[in-house]
Amino acid sequence: MNRRVVRIAAGVLALVAVTAGVVRYRASTSAPDTKQQSRAQLPSTSSGAPLREPRWATGTRITVEVLNATKVRGLARRAALTLRDQGFDVVSTGTNRDPFDSTQVLDRTGHRDWAVRAAKAMGGATVLVRPDSSRDVDLTVLIGASWRPPSQPFYP
Repeated sequence: MNRRVVRIAAGVLALVAVTAGVVRYRASTSAPDTKQQSRAQLPSTSSGAPLREPRWATGTRITVEVLNATKVRGLARRAALTLRDQGFDVVSTGTNRDPFDSTQVLDRTGHRDWAVRAAKAMGGATVLVRPDSSRDVDLTVLIGASWRPPSQPFYP
């Protein structure tokens, strides 16, 4: 019985030591705060040019959900990459039940200028005001069948 207690105590001590080591390692290798990054450290786009923080988005987080309203698979993901390259915070992607021919940007929070900027980033889209406080986003982008992704390759 005495050996059993010693083995259990040794196991608990080993577990505590490993946990402390993991916590210390994660604290030393944690990613720097993105707000602290200088412009020279910003990630680059697929073309290799450094990604600039848009003047209008400085200090503003515009949350966007992107919904694919076509039968073409993967368009929501590609549109999300396009919007992220333009400084928007895409928080979710998915598929819309109803198909659309043209791309639409729905303003959910009353910031029509944000919706216009997103429409321009998408290469032209219809802007509609559709307030919806049940959604945790500022804008909803519905990708229509007429939308074409940029011709440059996405993150090879």
